Amino acid sequence: MKDIIDKSLKTARSYQDYKSLVLDLIKEGKSTGPVQDENRVNYTKLNNQRMKRLDKQTRLSEEARSAAEKIDKDFTWLVLTESWCGDAAQTLPVINKFSEANKNIDLKVVLRDENDELMNQFLTDGNKSIPKLIVIENESKKVVSSWGPRTEKATRMMQEYKQKHGRVDDTIKKDLQLFYNKDKGKQIEKEMISLLSLIVED
Repeated sequence: MKDIIDKSLKTARSYQDYKSLVLDLIKEGKSTGPVQDENRVNYTKLNNQRMKRLDKQTRLSEEARSAAEKIDKDFTWLVLTESWCGDAAQTLPVINKFSEANKNIDLKVVLRDENDELMNQFLTDGNKSIPKLIVIENESKKVVSSWGPRTEKATRMMQEYKQKHGRVDDTIKKDLQLFYNKDKGKQIEKEMISLLSLIVED
């Protein structure tokens, strides 16, 4: 695992560099990943706007800021994602706010399809679902926690829809985005507070 993580970290970007990559791809009419099609390019454009909005509007609660400030060891928060992923666009900006609240939290972003070995260590029900946050203690290089690909409520929404309709389609994707827009990052903030409390306890 350590070798796989070290390999992925060599290609990791800061959150700001990841956003710059997305902007450059939009200018070229592209998305991240080997599959280039109109849908993924359009989702990349939408996600860029979502990230920009959340970057501007998100303010951590006092509880969240306090939880982040308790971290007194160096951690890397490594996120697997792709530019076309709608769930990532709604959660990554909030995760970034936690890293900004404490210099001991170093947020790095890697692309799923360029890091297959790493992704295969963190499958969700056998699937390469993203985003996936991997929490690494820098000194020991140990993975101490992980999160993703969605908040608990968003996960339930997806599971219930699949049980009823047998597949994922544009309807549930739109419903998820409406949920995220209404929630304004509160669910992901709550789950990051829980994650931080586990790290502190360790």
